Amino acid sequence: MRASNETDGGATVEAQGSGETHSFQAEVSRLLHLMVHSVYSDRDVFLRELISNAADACDKLRYEALSRPELLADDPELSITLAIDKANGTLTVSDNGIGMSRDELVDNLGTIARSGTHAFMEKLGQGEGSPKLIGQFGVGFYAAFMVAARVDVTSRRAGSDEAWVWSSDGTGTFTVEPFAGEDAPKRGTSIRLTLKEDAKDFLEPWKIEQVVRAYSDHVAIPIRIATIEQKDEEPRQINNAAALWMRPKSEITEEQYKEFFGAIAGIYSDPALIIHYRAEGRHEYTVLLAVPSEQPFDLFDPERRGRQKLYVRRVYITDDAEFLPGYLRFVRGVIDSEDMPLNLSREMLQNNPLVAQIRKAVTKRVLSELKKTAEQNSETYGKIWSAFGAVIKEGLYEDMERRDELFEIARFRTTTSPEGETRSLKDYVGSLKTNQTAIYYVAADDATKAAAAPQIEGFKARGIEVLLLTDPVDNFWTRTALGFDGKPFRSVTQGAADLAGIPVEKSDEATESDAQDKPALGTLVAAMKQTLGDAVSDVRLSDRLTSSPVCLVADVQGMDRNMERLLAKQKPGAKHSQPILEINPTHPMVTGLAKRAKEHGVSDEISDAAWLLLDEAYVLEGEPVPDPAAFARRLSGVMARILG
Repeated sequence: MRASNETDGGATVEAQGSGETHSFQAEVSRLLHLMVHSVYSDRDVFLRELISNAADACDKLRYEALSRPELLADDPELSITLAIDKANGTLTVSDNGIGMSRDELVDNLGTIARSGTHAFMEKLGQGEGSPKLIGQFGVGFYAAFMVAARVDVTSRRAGSDEAWVWSSDGTGTFTVEPFAGEDAPKRGTSIRLTLKEDAKDFLEPWKIEQVVRAYSDHVAIPIRIATIEQKDEEPRQINNAAALWMRPKSEITEEQYKEFFGAIAGIYSDPALIIHYRAEGRHEYTVLLAVPSEQPFDLFDPERRGRQKLYVRRVYITDDAEFLPGYLRFVRGVIDSEDMPLNLSREMLQNNPLVAQIRKAVTKRVLSELKKTAEQNSETYGKIWSAFGAVIKEGLYEDMERRDELFEIARFRTTTSPEGETRSLKDYVGSLKTNQTAIYYVAADDATKAAAAPQIEGFKARGIEVLLLTDPVDNFWTRTALGFDGKPFRSVTQGAADLAGIPVEKSDEATESDAQDKPALGTLVAAMKQTLGDAVSDVRLSDRLTSSPVCLVADVQGMDRNMERLLAKQKPGAKHSQPILEINPTHPMVTGLAKRAKEHGVSDEISDAAWLLLDEAYVLEGEPVPDPAAFARRLSGVMARILG
C-alpha cells in the first residue's frame, strides 16, 4: 500500500512496502545529468571523490572515539577497501568509518550541494563545464553516476544496531530501506557501483591502482584492493598512506600538492601559493596551507568561517578550526599540532591559549608569505589579489593590530594605473605631488563609474593619483584608517578639495582664475542658494571640476557620498543629509548663467537652470533625479524658450 506524499529532508517520499521511494530535491535530476555529461571531463575522478569521502568518514570516527572509545574497540584499524567483482560487473568502495543513519543517508545523498545548488546551476548555465568545479559544491559522491548504472549504499552508523541501504539509478528517485542481509557492515559504509558497459575498465586492478596512485596516494588511511575471484587472498594496500604534510617539501611534487588540496579542500585548480613548514621550539606543529587561484563558492558565506583542518598528532579533530582570521578564510589546508590535547572541544578550541598562540603565529606567517609573493612575483600576486582582495580588505576594517601589514599587501586600481593593473600604497606615496598631503580616493560601485566621477577632474588635471575603490568594504575601512606612511585618506567627494597649492598640468578646458568674473559668479551662487533652498546644504565654486559643470560633495564632517548611497540601499526611505552643490567657474554654461544673473538678477530662467544643474549633478553620479516630473517640465520649458 502506498501512502500519500510528504516531505522529508527536502525530498518527496512515498512509502511502499518496507522501503521508501524518495524524489531527489528539486533540480537534482537535472544537475546529475548536466554534471555527468558536462562538468567532469575525466571519469577517473569518481574514485578520488569516493575515497576522499571514505577517508573523511574514518577521520570523523577517530575523533568521536576520543570521547567514546568503544566505537573503535572491536575494529580499531581504519581502512578503505576497493573490491572488484568482474562476474557481476561491480566495484565496491567500503570503509569502516563513522557510517550514516537513515536520516543522514536521506539528507546527505538526496540533496546535491545543499548550500550551493543555485550557484552550481548558475555556473553550469554559463557553460563553465571544467573540472575546476568539482568539489566546490558538495557534488563529489554523484560523480559515481558517470560510470555506474546503479549505486547501492549500505551504511551502519557507529554504535547503531540498524543498517540501511540507499539505492538509485540517478534518474530522479532513490530508495531507502532497512538492510536485512547478513553481510551488512558492523559499522561504516559500502558503496557498490554496478558499472556501465563503457566503464568496465574500472574492473581491472591495474586501472584502480593507477587512479589511486595518481589521486589518493597521500590519503592517510590505508587503501586496499581485493578481487572476488581471489577471495582467499588478503586485500593488498596500494597507497602510501602517509600524511603528506609530514613529508619534507623536497620530496613532494607540485602535482601531489595539487591532488592533496583537491582531496581535503576541494581546490582542484593549481594553488596560487603553497605554505608548508614545521614550527619547532616552545610549540611544535606542522602547517600545510594553500591559497587557491580562484574563489571557492563559499567565499562570501555570511558566517565567514575558516576552513583549516586541525589534526593533533595525525588524529583528525575538526574541519573548521579557524586558525586564521575571517579575512583570510580563503586559505585552506591542514595544521597538525604535537602539543594540543586530543579531547579538544569547540569551546576549548576557542579559548585555549595554545590555540591562540598558534593562530597568531600562523596568521603572521601567511601575511608574510603573501607580502613576499607580492614583492617577488607580481603576476602571481596579481591573480591572488584579483580573487581575494575584497576579502583581505575586510581586515583593514576589523584588524587594527595588523592594519599596517595589510596595507603593505593591499593593491588598488588608480587613475594612473594601466588597465587591469594595480598599485601599492608605497608606490602611491612615492609619487606624491609637491604640496600633496593626503591619499585621495573615490568610492563607487565599479571602476568605470569611479574613473568617470566628475569630482576627480581637478585631481587628474594636476596629475594627482586617485585610488578607485569599488568594493563595499572600502566605504568602511577608509572611515576608520588613520592613514598610511603619515598621509591620511581623503575622499574626493567629501569636504573641500584644497587643490590651490598644486598647479594644473593640463588645462585645455579651464580658464585662468584671474579671467573669471568673480562678482558675477558670486551673484549666481547666491541666486542658486536662494532657489534650491533646503534641497542642498550649500552651493559653492569648485576647484575640483575642469570639464563638468557641476558635482555633488558631502560636508567634511558628513558621510562620503558613496557610503551614504550604500547605507540608503540597506534602509530604503531613511533620511539622508543634503549634499553640497559645487559649480565649475570655468564652464561656459556656468559663466553664461553668471553673466545673466549679474544683469537680470534672480529670474525664472536662473531658477530653472539651478534646478536643472542640480539634477545634472545627480545624473553624473549615476543617481535618479529627485523629481523626474519637475525635471521634465523644466527641460521642456528651456527647449521651448530656445526654439521660440
